[in-house]
Amino acid sequence: MRKLILLILFFHLDSVVYNQTIRGTILDRQTDSTILYASIYFNGTFVGTISDVDGNFELDISKYISMPITISATGYYSVTLADFSSNQPLKIYLNPKAIRLDEVNIKAKSLVRQRKANLKIFTNEFLGTTRNAKKCIILNENDIKFDYHSDGDTLRAYASKPIIIDNRALGYRVTYFLDNFEHDRKNRTTFFYGNIIFDEELSDEATKEFLEFKRKKTYLGSRGHFLRSLWTDNLKLNEFTVNSHNTKNLKYEEIVSEDGDNTKFISYPEFLEIVYHNFISYLEFCEKYVYFEANGYFDPSGVKWRGEMANQRIADWLPYEYEPQ
Repeated sequence: MRKLILLILFFHLDSVVYNQTIRGTILDRQTDSTILYASIYFNGTFVGTISDVDGNFELDISKYISMPITISATGYYSVTLADFSSNQPLKIYLNPKAIRLDEVNIKAKSLVRQRKANLKIFTNEFLGTTRNAKKCIILNENDIKFDYHSDGDTLRAYASKPIIIDNRALGYRVTYFLDNFEHDRKNRTTFFYGNIIFDEELSDEATKEFLEFKRKKTYLGSRGHFLRSLWTDNLKLNEFTVNSHNTKNLKYEEIVSEDGDNTKFISYPEFLEIVYHNFISYLEFCEKYVYFEANGYFDPSGVKWRGEMANQRIADWLPYEYEPQ
């Protein structure tokens, strides 16, 4: 009888592990052919895998079971899946990016100076201009292309391959799959979106201690710090103040709504002012309810950031696994 109970228990545990692994195939939407070496990952984390030569993959989702997965591949637009099941294999289709010949024309016209100026704008807006940004290097700048045929006020950038960044300030190798980048020269505004995966680069113990100091300094006052503090209702403890147009020092229950299974959403009828020490940021809502998690993950389509937190670009981003020591 005891053996039977143990066998049932082991079978149950094996089923749980199985159900926390998703399997599937990555396909080209136009040709229905399989895509090899596509990246399947949780955006903003260390966790991911790649598809094999037949386009097949397996990914353990147990650590981030409530987060969406992202699929990216060279020459394709990324896809994010928020609603999926691990009970049956997935078929995921990617749309190919259009091939642009702008750079060929630029080389023919010898407009090297213009490309250099555009690359500087892109780097400043993409990586940022902080101290961390000055210690970041884009390892494949030649894969970044610019649209020279668009209107003169807007700079558009593209990359069919993922942009690889060596963040020497924080000790990360960053892979960023860029889907769109637009910089309005006239209004000095920038919009870009894509997906990111981190890889840690640590050498010796002394370097690790120094990097932890830099990471913690970057983390304090960041979006991740704010959202984690909000999740645990510890804004005051972590020195954040949240205000609205008419109300000072909003309380947790005024801006966070919960359902029965500990799922949380940020919601407020107007924009929020977030104060951390002497730094001010603003959170604008594009949707009525914005989903967020304990590790600082949030639905980026539901909000717009302005102020100090908006200035934290790729060079100042930390993976969701980061925990200050």
